[in-house]
Amino acid sequence: MLRAVSSASLLLIATSIAAHAGDDPVQGKHVFNRCVACHEAATDRDKVGPHLKGVVGRTAGTAESFLGHYSEAMKSAGAAGLVWDEANLTEYLRAPKLKVPGNKMAFGGLTNDDDIANVIAYLKADPKP
Repeated sequence: MLRAVSSASLLLIATSIAAHAGDDPVQGKHVFNRCVACHEAATDRDKVGPHLKGVVGRTAGTAESFLGHYSEAMKSAGAAGLVWDEANLTEYLRAPKLKVPGNKMAFGGLTNDDDIANVIAYLKADPKP
C-alpha cells in the first residue's frame, strides 16, 4: 500500500513539474540574459536590435522606433504576414536564419525547447518578473 501511494505521489510530482516546464517567465528572464546585449524586453528602448516589449502578437519588422533599421528580409517577412505568435517565435528562436533568411540577427538560436518556451513566457509576461 505504501509503495502504491509513494509511486502515485512521485507520478503526481513528475506530472506537475512537466506541466510547468517550459512556461516559466522567471526562467525565461534568465535565458533572455543571452539576448540583452542586443534587445530590451521590459521597455521600448531599442539597442542593436529592436525592443521586444509587446512583441508577441506584433507583425515582424514593424516596431515603429526601429523601422529604419530592420533588414529588408524582416520587413518583407512582415509585409508577407509574419506575426510573432508563439509558433512563429518558437521557430525563429530555434533558427533565426531559417525562419527569416537574410535577417541581420547574428544569434544562432536556442536549442532547448524549454528555454524557448520560457523566453516566450517572459516576453508575454506583463509586468516582467
